[in-house]
Amino acid sequence: MKTIKLGILGLLLALSSCAVLDHDTGAQRLDRNARWALLPIVNHTDVAQAGLRAEAITEVLLRARGIADLRRYPAALNQDTLFEPAERGMLTEAMDWAREQGVRYAVTGVVDEWHYKVGIDGEPAAGITFQVIDLQAGEKVVWSAAGGKSGWSREALSAVAQKLIKDLLSDAPLE
Repeated sequence: MKTIKLGILGLLLALSSCAVLDHDTGAQRLDRNARWALLPIVNHTDVAQAGLRAEAITEVLLRARGIADLRRYPAALNQDTLFEPAERGMLTEAMDWAREQGVRYAVTGVVDEWHYKVGIDGEPAAGITFQVIDLQAGEKVVWSAAGGKSGWSREALSAVAQKLIKDLLSDAPLE
């Protein structure tokens, strides 16, 4: 019996190390009925278009949380390629565009891990940060979150990323 309890404890410890999530617990309530914009998610990995992939998942999950008036920045503002990583100026241009659209909340972030780990099992791993910026309050960051997650071998990287992004966004204090 003691061996079983130790085995279960070991399994729980191993599973808990597969994901790390931190978010702003003191954030103000965010109006889901306001006008929102999804701005570029900057790619800090060596994987081409990881930021664009994260944006696609994020857009769907924000809409699933009830944000109906969600606008995407113009595609011409994103230069996420393998050879020319996105620059900070792109984010400034995207925020200017969002202000022109009358957006209240802008969602942006950074992908800092998006790959399959090297080794026999090749587990998928994703790491991302988010910020919600209130453009009507002088670009004040009103909510933020960061997390990393790895999956099991043969699990899709996009599935691991979707779980991570969903976990992070589920903590956003929407009203």
